[in-house]
Amino acid sequence: MAQTPYKFLRRDVSFRSGEAFCSAWLYLPVGVRRPPVVVLGHGLGAVREMGLDAYSERFAAAGMATLAFTYRYFGDSGGMPRQLMSVRRQLADWEAALGFVQQLPEVDGGRVAIWGSSFGGGHAIEVASRHPELKAAVSQCPFTDGWESATALGVRATLQIAPVVLRDFAARLFGRPPVMVPIAARPGQPALMNAHDALPGYLALMPKGLAFVNRVAARVIPEIVGYRPGRSAAGVKLPILFCVSRTDTVTPPERTIAMAGRAPHGEIKLYDCGHFDFYLGQHFERAVSDQTNFLARHLLAPSAFH
Repeated sequence: MAQTPYKFLRRDVSFRSGEAFCSAWLYLPVGVRRPPVVVLGHGLGAVREMGLDAYSERFAAAGMATLAFTYRYFGDSGGMPRQLMSVRRQLADWEAALGFVQQLPEVDGGRVAIWGSSFGGGHAIEVASRHPELKAAVSQCPFTDGWESATALGVRATLQIAPVVLRDFAARLFGRPPVMVPIAARPGQPALMNAHDALPGYLALMPKGLAFVNRVAARVIPEIVGYRPGRSAAGVKLPILFCVSRTDTVTPPERTIAMAGRAPHGEIKLYDCGHFDFYLGQHFERAVSDQTNFLARHLLAPSAFH
């Protein structure tokens, strides 16, 4: 017998992280006493308005609370200077988000899962390896190896960005405003991502009335290249679902599949869609269905169902 979807409420919340705060949405399924909770974080330069509401709604309709947050320095979260991306600070935001939900009286802090997409999918692997007490993790089209992604971008594009990185390091040294680089651009133009589907993919995720701030401080680029969260998959002791695009232009799928295969309790699902297709249409429907079933299996006790 099919389960009737739960109605849910959404609240605007925020939590402290470092010297600032992260803004977030808390989704609560109506009629579920202290539900489990899924923490959701996005990708490179993305904010929660770029599709995390759709995933949260589906998880909440299945009886799970969610916390979808925006990293510091982006969107309506705090922190200066704006558009400052940092692997270390984003991982700290994840830690702060986990601490926040574990203290919330409305949810069961002992039944927590994490969900990350793209760069956030890499963070989900890293965070899961550090928190064996979590019940499950989902890593969607994950960034797993910075060097592999940089190689996919191409040597020429990398060299185009190098002078901008040096100027930004100098700006930081002398206390000047950051020198920015585009997050996404058309093929051949310098950016963090310039595959054919990168800029259209980002723009397709922007809701009406919200402008895409298409830039980050260039100083993060060496950090991105050196970040290899896929190596932590072997240390993830909890159930983790990897949702991988067969034709990913941002995170090469062969490397991701190889790393994901080392997770002791990992599941890998492959999708015939691009990196940016997971949020829209039939590809979203398939991914969110697979993920909801996976999370329900590991988070929901039988008594949570109607």
